[in-house]
Amino acid sequence: MKIQGQIVDIQNKHIFKGEISIKNGKIVNVEEKEHDVNHYIMPGFVDAHIHIESSMLVPSEFAKLAVTHGTVSTVSDPHEIANVLGVKGVEFMIENGKQVPFKFNFGAPSCVPATTFESAGAVIDSGGIKTLLENPDIKYLAEMMNYPGVLFDDEEVIKKIAWAKYYNKPVDGHAPGLRGDDITKYINAGISTDHECFTYDEALEKLQKGMKILIREGSAAKNFDALIDLLPKNFENMMFCSDDKHPDDLIIGHINQLCQRAVTKSIDVFKVLQAACINPVKHYNLDVGLLQVGDDADFIVVEDLKLFKTRQTYINGELVFDNGQSLIKQIAFENLNNFNCNKKEISDFRLESSAKQIRVIEALEGQLVTNELIEDALIENGNLVSNTEKDILKMVVVNRYHNQKPAIAFIKNFGLKKGAIASSVGHDSHNIIAVGVSDEAICKAVNLIIENTGGICAVSNSEEKIVPLPVAGIMSDKDGETIGKQYALLDKMAKGLGSTLNAPYMTLSFMALLVIPSLKLSDKGLFNGTDFKFTSLEI
Repeated sequence: MKIQGQIVDIQNKHIFKGEISIKNGKIVNVEEKEHDVNHYIMPGFVDAHIHIESSMLVPSEFAKLAVTHGTVSTVSDPHEIANVLGVKGVEFMIENGKQVPFKFNFGAPSCVPATTFESAGAVIDSGGIKTLLENPDIKYLAEMMNYPGVLFDDEEVIKKIAWAKYYNKPVDGHAPGLRGDDITKYINAGISTDHECFTYDEALEKLQKGMKILIREGSAAKNFDALIDLLPKNFENMMFCSDDKHPDDLIIGHINQLCQRAVTKSIDVFKVLQAACINPVKHYNLDVGLLQVGDDADFIVVEDLKLFKTRQTYINGELVFDNGQSLIKQIAFENLNNFNCNKKEISDFRLESSAKQIRVIEALEGQLVTNELIEDALIENGNLVSNTEKDILKMVVVNRYHNQKPAIAFIKNFGLKKGAIASSVGHDSHNIIAVGVSDEAICKAVNLIIENTGGICAVSNSEEKIVPLPVAGIMSDKDGETIGKQYALLDKMAKGLGSTLNAPYMTLSFMALLVIPSLKLSDKGLFNGTDFKFTSLEI
């Protein structure tokens, strides 16, 4: 097979008219050749850090959408399903991904459970990490979120990192806001990347100390604008990632969007494409072709180097996307889950109190970090309740692995004026998390999730809508187009209830993410992520 076009040699910063010859899935020849073809042939995009589960799609369905945007590979942390099902969940992701022509590169989840301050569905200790890293399908040790464990030389944490070094596999970082001597020690432990930087100065310090920095732009966390000006001088040590990408967003675009935005800022296209296509392959030692003779025939055909509109995507020489149509087929798979809690009563969400003031989580648009606020309490009949006038709403986390009393807190900036929203996608342990204007609405939403053994939902007095997520309670068994459309309708309903957030469900899912400061809620109580300890709701 021969394909002609304007060939983009990123590594040599050269574009030329040429022809690529492919045989048995490999590139056997790349030569300059005159022709009248104007489209561009270039290496495919690589998402350098993503949790496939956050698309609410199994890997095979994720791939079907990703190739439409020129993505040929991902560096995938199966952390979410691992916290629900352990090693069994990781194996499910690997095997499902192998059924389709797409290059998933899974890591060994380093923090299962993420912390000891929440209830997860599984544990992967250093012995389990060793077993995973022995597997050639596991390419790296995934994000070391337990940075206090690194700083204080926790024995299990150090063992996990040691096994990665033993098998010569990279260690991914996760250290939001870590600076000075602390980040120096974190890096010296052998941790080589970070995707959690949310300020220019933080990312610059980490780059100067030898880290690779990933510019993240997902459905909730958006750091592109804060970090992109670092790329021109640091393009050899930066990559692009989405981290978490909801299905409606994935239908619209992927890494191609970040390239488009970067080029619009007049950043040299070769530097942009090095971050998007080359650096992840080199850093993680991926089996992904870079348009060189002898490489796997992984490449894309795009209309231009400004909008990066994909015409075709090839993986191992196989055409997997062609002029608007994904050629990846839906596959059958055996479902698996871990949902073991009973439905709740309205009284379970009552919180008797006489407090004058309470601590309130302030959710921030486009960020995983939160602020801690002190606000006046609203009490009715001895029960702490939502204050819709001040947009201070009751939030709960319900243990989905065991029957347990819900944990209760309050949150600002969700904006709901009626009803409630809930989700069993609740990072990191994926317990049920809900926000609502009343105990009745919250109970209704939580029970809808329990009835469906997982999902995301919205309820009002007159309507209830759910996207079921029966695969581990965090992914759908349906195709990506269907789930993308269902999610968009649910998102619209949540905003119709009053939510002012751009991505209310993605933001909701991170309000239980204890490893990101400042104030979060686990199934065990209100947690201060800065001090890394529980704190009181009532002042």
